[in-house]
Formats: sequence, structure tokens, C-alpha cells
Amino acid sequence: MSVTELEFEAQTAEAAPEQAIEGRSQWQLTWRRLRQDRVAVISLVVILIMVVIAIAAPAFAALAGHPVDATYPDNGLSGAGTPVGPATHGFLLGTDGVGRDLLVRIVYGARISLFVGVITTAIATVAGVSVGLIAGYFGGAVDAVLARFIDAVLAFPYVVLALALAVVLGPSLTVIIAVISFFSWAGISRIVRGQTLSIKEKEYVEAARSLGAGPFRIMFIDILPNLLAPVLVLATLYIPTAVIFEATLSYLGLGIQQPTASWGNILADAQNFYQQAWWYVVFPALALLITTLAFNLLGDGIRDAMDPRTERIFAARRKRRRREQGTPLAEGELAGTSPGGLPGGGA
Repeated sequence: MSVTELEFEAQTAEAAPEQAIEGRSQWQLTWRRLRQDRVAVISLVVILIMVVIAIAAPAFAALAGHPVDATYPDNGLSGAGTPVGPATHGFLLGTDGVGRDLLVRIVYGARISLFVGVITTAIATVAGVSVGLIAGYFGGAVDAVLARFIDAVLAFPYVVLALALAVVLGPSLTVIIAVISFFSWAGISRIVRGQTLSIKEKEYVEAARSLGAGPFRIMFIDILPNLLAPVLVLATLYIPTAVIFEATLSYLGLGIQQPTASWGNILADAQNFYQQAWWYVVFPALALLITTLAFNLLGDGIRDAMDPRTERIFAARRKRRRREQGTPLAEGELAGTSPGGLPGGGA
């Protein structure tokens, strides 16, 4: 190679911009893995569709021309007084026992179920994280008292308490939210407490403590960010549990009361017509099943995406997909590592 060629290559290398190696955060890696999980992505899309439907419930009622509480005894009931079937007299999913549009009732029921699920999970998450952090960080007598209280809450038959409160205070949305929130925080608190007991012994926590950081700063600045992953997974799995619990109480007549629409009280009314009107049972039950299943599958997907040990699974999927598409593999993937050269992660 001549001196002229060497000078040209040297000048080209100096003029070329430096290739910065940018690290990916935990959330970027999680989102990358989650996008590769088709089941989780489909579940997320289903949840978003259910949220949009619940928000736009008045628009559905306006398009159908049937208000949620309006009864149509003339064309909404058969001659025998039973509900009419789907696609009959303008009722897309049929009617209920008193001649109301079943589709509109189910859509409005989604508002109650999603509202209860999200609100109770948010309250339980805040309470559970706070109690778990305090118990795990301070330890000693504080941990002993709070841990025993957590165990007592987990051991208490919450259905019995829910029934008792509903009888004493009367069935209402407030009672449902209070009961579900009270019995949901304990499970989150136990997980947070265990993680806090482990994290508070880490070197960076000791360093923050030696520099004079206070306990609450350490808990909420140094420890809490490392707890967001398991808390997010738990919250995603608690939402369908709350939805099922609300539907159960409403089905038993101790939750949402008529004429307010809820999947639970729709199914309770449908039990008198399950032989004459199959749609009255199937469609609200299907809405409940799809919603809870989507949240559970999304929670499983988030849990897998946040676990670094599952990176091998996602890497194998990427290599298989690229082989099927005929795309050349990256140098790191040929050796069973990520393009950044680190097994199980990206640079």
C-alpha cells in the first residue's frame, strides 16, 4: 500500500464521526422484548380496545339509538315475554330480561369493571409499596409488627368481610373499592418487603447512607426504582382479580345494583333465562373472559420481558425469524450473544 493511500485512509478516519455506543435502559430492553411477544402485544391491543369502548360507551348508545336504561317491551321482548335474539329489531346482541339493549349494557358494564380494576389496583399498589418499604428498610420491631399485620390480612377471609360490609353498609361502588383495595395491598406489600430486605444491603445503599442520606431518601430514591419491575407485574395481574371480584359481588347482589350496568348483575339476571336466551349469558361472560384473559397474558408477557434470564428466548426467536426471512444474522448473534456482544442483553 502506497504512502498516498495510507494518508488518504488516515484523513478519512479522522473525518469520520465517532460511533457512540449508547447503552439501553432496563425499560428500553423491556419494551424491545415485549414487542417480540405476539401474545402480549395482542393482549395489549385488546385492552386498549376495551378501554376505548368503555370511554365511548355513550357514543355506542347514541349510535344504537338505545339509552342504557331504556326498556323496549314492544320490540325488545318476544310474545312470551322473553328476550329477543341477536340482530332482531335492531338489537345487535339481543336484549335482556326487561327488553334493554344487551350490547349497550355490556359496553356500560365495561366502564364499571375497568374503573374498579384500575382504581383498586392503584390504591393497593401505593399502600402496599409504602408499607413494604417501611417494614423492609427499618426492620426490627417495625418489621415484626407490619409483617404480622400483613399475614393477618392475607389470612382473613375477604369474601366474608365483603359480604358483611355490603349487608351492614349497603351495596355500593364505594364499599366494593374499599374492600378490594384493603385486601389487595397485602400481597404487594409482602413482595416489596422481601425485595427491600435484599436491596438495602447493597453497596450503593450503604454508600448513600455513609454520605448522610436520610432513610426516606434512600427508600424512595435508591430502593424504590429497583422495585418498579416486580410491582408493575403484580399490578397488571391484580387488575383482572379486582374485575372478577367486583363481578362476583355484583352477581351475588352485594355489588353494583340495578339499573346501573355491571357484568356481574347482568349475569345474575341472565340465570333466569339461560335456557330461552343463550346470548344473555354468553356475551357478558365472553366480555368478562376476554378482559381478564388479556390482562393476565399481558402480565405474563411483562414478567418475561423484565426478566433478563429470558433474553435467550427472545434472542432465539429473533434468529429464527431472521432465518425464515433470509436476513443475515449479526456477528454477536452468530456466537449466541446480542449485537452488543453481551449474552442476554444489548449494549
